[in-house]
Amino acid sequence: MQNLWAPWRAEYILKTNKAGCFLCETPRENNDAANFILHRGKSNFIILNSYPYNPGHLLVAPYRHIANLDALTDDEAREHFQLLKLGLTVLTEVTKPAGFNMGMNLGKVSGAGLDEHVHTHIVPRWLGDANFMAVTADTKVVSEGLAATYKKLKDGLKTLL
Repeated sequence: MQNLWAPWRAEYILKTNKAGCFLCETPRENNDAANFILHRGKSNFIILNSYPYNPGHLLVAPYRHIANLDALTDDEAREHFQLLKLGLTVLTEVTKPAGFNMGMNLGKVSGAGLDEHVHTHIVPRWLGDANFMAVTADTKVVSEGLAATYKKLKDGLKTLL
């Protein structure tokens, strides 16, 4: 058996899951750095995914707890899209990805882990970021910790805003 040494993952494994919706509760804590909230808009925010597919995996979500895209007001939808653009811009400037996967999983059958609070994923991609580990070992290697990614992106946002 091969061992993959990633001691920084322990903080995620040992973290107790909060009751309720993390996309509602996390912004209310007003501890953006600890919760990896990168940017707050009037009705939406950008947060690093705590269980990323790749370094820099972002979520854009409204503060309001709504499950359906059509429940967004026009202002919320407009700002949601503006924050998607901002997320793409900062990721492009700071991490220089070769491309992106973006999308929403709406409803439990779509694969949504959190189907009661609408949100959009932004996943930066690089050539070679999917390698033999995922195919042969059913393991995804994320090469950078959340705190390091957060600091780089937060610093990058300061130059954009």
